[in-house]
Amino acid sequence: MGNDRNKILSFDNLEIGFVSGRYRHILLPPLNGSAKEGELIAVIGKNGIGKSTLLRSITGLQPVISGDLKLEGKSIIQYPRVKLAEKVGYISTEIVRVSNMRVYDLVSLGRYPYTNWLGRISDADDKIITGAILKTGMGGFRDRPVTELSDGERQRAMIAMILAQDTKLMVMDEPTAFLDISSKFEIIHLMHELTRTRVKTIVFSTHDLSTAVNQADKIWLLKEQGMLEGAPEDLMLEGSFKTLFDESKVMFNSSDGTFTIPNETKGKVFVSGGEEKRYWTEKALIRAGYSVTDKKSSIEVEAPGGQNSKWKCRTPETVQEFNTIYELIAWIRDGHFIY
Repeated sequence: MGNDRNKILSFDNLEIGFVSGRYRHILLPPLNGSAKEGELIAVIGKNGIGKSTLLRSITGLQPVISGDLKLEGKSIIQYPRVKLAEKVGYISTEIVRVSNMRVYDLVSLGRYPYTNWLGRISDADDKIITGAILKTGMGGFRDRPVTELSDGERQRAMIAMILAQDTKLMVMDEPTAFLDISSKFEIIHLMHELTRTRVKTIVFSTHDLSTAVNQADKIWLLKEQGMLEGAPEDLMLEGSFKTLFDESKVMFNSSDGTFTIPNETKGKVFVSGGEEKRYWTEKALIRAGYSVTDKKSSIEVEAPGGQNSKWKCRTPETVQEFNTIYELIAWIRDGHFIY
């Protein structure tokens, strides 16, 4: 009973897709899933599988074909549009292009459900809008026209808008798609903070499986056979992610969640030395086409550790030293040894 009490979203036998007259195009078998307060949920799946359609459906922006969809225990179709906008916020990957609209104006649209029919921004609204702009790192862009923003800056402004809307459920379609590495992790950190400190529920789609596995509380994995949901670790142990890849081109390691591109193995190498540098040395050797063995072999690489600051490579013919992993791998690729 306690687990159901903080459930903010649930759907059972949900069919999503498109309807045109009598024609119904159902994308997936019936879906079942839920989201609790304070959860960060990642939606992953192949392109065209229906991730965006599912997100639009659970926000009420696209009618479902059939099934039961509830928000806080109440059917979503029973909410008037304005009341629903007070509960659910949504941003898509569509680019906003409106002449003369400033960043502040765009973010202020998030306050629409709370303003009067004139759309007047109160002092309290202004404080929320300004706070959202600052939290997304857009403080210096407050008066910048939206049309002059880069893709990444525009995405930050959109995220600020949904923050200003201040809903319990935030739904974001690829919120980090156009962001650089630093900005991506700042936004992920912000999303994490919102779920933990403000008990927001955030559902977001992503193509970044690494981010989903490492940051999400739950994953909704969309497949042709339907949807799987669970903690990333549960899905990992079940081998659920392997079906996302063509294993003749990409190998997925379910033991640590990493990816490798299959290479013709050129030989076996024994690696020793300091733990951290040994780990990265092994990764570089595997990328170069060598397998790493835990048994002594004719080829041995010693990573720096203790007083030793260089990499050493021992072969039956020679011992070579290198200042960096790059130099080591370059020497190997130049064909100095192939076993």
